[in-house]
Amino acid sequence: MKKVLSALSALALIASMTACGSTSSNDDASSSTSESSASESSAEESSEAESSSEDNGSSEGKTTLNIWSFTEEVPGMVQKYIDTHPDFAAKYDIETTVIPTTDQNYQPALDQALAAGGKEAPDLYCAEAAFVLKYTQGDASQYACPYKDLGIDVDAGIKDAEIAQYTVDIGTNGSGDVVGLGYQATGGAFIYRRSIAKDAFGDDSPEAVSKAIGGGSNSWDTFFEAAETLKGKGYGIVSGDGDIWHAVENSSDQGWIVDGKLTIDPKREAFLDLSKKLKDNDYHNDTQDWQEGWFADMKGEGSKGILGFFGPAWLINYTLAPNCGGEAVGEGTYGDWGICEPPIGFFWGGTWVLANKESEHKDALGEIINWITLDTSEDGLQYQWANGTYADGGTKDAVASAAVMAKSDGTLDFLGGQNMFDIFQKANAFANGKNLTQYDEAINSLWRDQVRQYTAGEKDRDAAIEDFKSNVSDSLDVTVD
Repeated sequence: MKKVLSALSALALIASMTACGSTSSNDDASSSTSESSASESSAEESSEAESSSEDNGSSEGKTTLNIWSFTEEVPGMVQKYIDTHPDFAAKYDIETTVIPTTDQNYQPALDQALAAGGKEAPDLYCAEAAFVLKYTQGDASQYACPYKDLGIDVDAGIKDAEIAQYTVDIGTNGSGDVVGLGYQATGGAFIYRRSIAKDAFGDDSPEAVSKAIGGGSNSWDTFFEAAETLKGKGYGIVSGDGDIWHAVENSSDQGWIVDGKLTIDPKREAFLDLSKKLKDNDYHNDTQDWQEGWFADMKGEGSKGILGFFGPAWLINYTLAPNCGGEAVGEGTYGDWGICEPPIGFFWGGTWVLANKESEHKDALGEIINWITLDTSEDGLQYQWANGTYADGGTKDAVASAAVMAKSDGTLDFLGGQNMFDIFQKANAFANGKNLTQYDEAINSLWRDQVRQYTAGEKDRDAAIEDFKSNVSDSLDVTVD
């Protein structure tokens, strides 16, 4: 059974509760659906789902597991587990609640459901990178059940699967217990146009392009030298300043909040200068991520050709590929892409799976979570996800387990036949998960807004920083000096 809350009903929830939500951010939004159309669509789905629930109900004698998420992805995985494990299917049904994060409705509704407890409370729930620390280490961490209490041999599982350390760090609570892990690997690479690299650098191989942009140097110096070379050929190095933001953000030594105080890490403050350098020297098309101009550059239809984008495997599969202007080699920019090591190690995004410590079905949840996050067999979710066999027409994706990627085929026609796992296995090792806070979604939005105003010449550097501090002070309950 499935229950999808409409945007209107979720808004009603917000009005009736005092749970800690998160300030709106457009930086990582991947949907351009308007609020009204989203409400209508969700309302229709909710009506259909409730009707189905009334008609069918839970199978007699079975236990219902409540699954909460912000997309259909994890509920689909749980259903896949049930469909492929008859003994489990004989005992359990699921009821899913899916509330998109587009209008910031998911967290308030989830918070209320967790606090209310009872039969309707989530047994299994999901959190994404933008707000996961709230549920693993922050204000709502008291609800998360340690994986060891689900019957999972956590230490052995992480070691055998070779799980990327940044995902473990993010999913570990203040007592040192793992309460959440992911299934995707979201360590970042530089995803580049082969034809542009060939023209500008004389070689489009991953090794040559990595060298040209300073791959692994932990510095932006060589990257900007490459930008000047590309400019001489009439190209930009990235589409907009947002394309380097996640590399800057997640390579910083400190998060936004340290000991309860707003902190601007020097590497994050330097984003002001990096962004201005890109704009003043015409090294990009000055687009904003997730908007029309950004997608146009993926098709090669921007004001000038763009060498590449910084991102993880999901950016290739779910953003670049659908927006490249084709579906086969030779169409649009399809097949004209490659990936290489970026100058700075980083990660971007990801979904962590958590269990409610008050759930009465911990053994069942342990089976499901282990299959999703730690099982390295060919029957496990990780292997199927990596090799594109999870569903008909499924695409290959980087997964949390390096052991699985090592024995999987990551070649993609989209990448000119390159095995993406060769790059993403290394990328995950360089990602840092210790500089996140539960307020990142809100603070990132405020910061990037001030950076854009500064680079546009609307205010000077000092004013941008002071206005940022003032906006954080007005929006969040944190100390600002």
